[in-house]
Amino acid sequence: MTLVAVLIANPERPAITDAVLAETRAVLATEHQPRILHGEVAAEILVPGAPAAAAALAERLRTALSGEPIDVAVLAADGHRRKRLFLADMDSTMIEQECIDELAGTVGLKDHVAAITERAMRGEIAFEPALRERVALLKDLPVGIVETLIAERITLTPGGRTLVRTLKAHGARTCLVSGGFTLFTGPIGDAIGFDEHYANRLGVEAGHLTGTVEEPIVGKAQKRATLIDLRTRLGLDPAETLAVGDGANDLDMLGEAGLGVAFRAKPAVAAAAHARVVHGDLTALLYLQGYAAAEFSA
Repeated sequence: MTLVAVLIANPERPAITDAVLAETRAVLATEHQPRILHGEVAAEILVPGAPAAAAALAERLRTALSGEPIDVAVLAADGHRRKRLFLADMDSTMIEQECIDELAGTVGLKDHVAAITERAMRGEIAFEPALRERVALLKDLPVGIVETLIAERITLTPGGRTLVRTLKAHGARTCLVSGGFTLFTGPIGDAIGFDEHYANRLGVEAGHLTGTVEEPIVGKAQKRATLIDLRTRLGLDPAETLAVGDGANDLDMLGEAGLGVAFRAKPAVAAAAHARVVHGDLTALLYLQGYAAAEFSA
């Protein structure tokens, strides 16, 4: 059986030199030559071995290259490497902020709410009650503030549009699934190019937030259920699915996916995911599937 080791750097900081590739081959004891996916930004090398050995090989390589700004993954080199269904978390994944923290900032409570958000994303407290607690603090905010926040405070994570457009160009279905709110996932999903979106619905009355969130809450279980529902609807093998996220409420979704990627994630999430991205941007998910930069849809 064959595995593939993938090395990824940030496009703004290329780091995969000939010396790095030579060291990678030595550490993995492979005679295969590297396939360059993008200059000194991404490359892959075939490695003899069974899937059960992938995690240990990745850790060995990660340790050897620990002084370099390079992400490492070792994956099965099989026929399902390019995925046909992609689910993505939104906050701190497809965008660089947490929307609920930005909403709280409009009433001077950003630090307080952000501390609760951080604990929930680390898995230190349950997601659902933490969400209800934070939403209650937003009571009476005008709904129109969301449009202003998206325009002035929300930034898309680099590489996200290219990731989604490339996957769609190659026939994949794409879905933004968030523990945040539809008021944000709708316009943000459209801006990035997602086919559909799922998130929590905030209570609204007379143009203002009521401080409530509709049940059931989109948390860990609902994210996994969304992946299973879409996979079933499309008639896909579990191995044909890809998911990305950063928080504890993404863990079940990442575990259910054929390839679950922790993106700049909390420690527990990074430790549990099939692959982790710390240095690269979101195009790293394309390199993990074997796409070369020449295949990207700009």
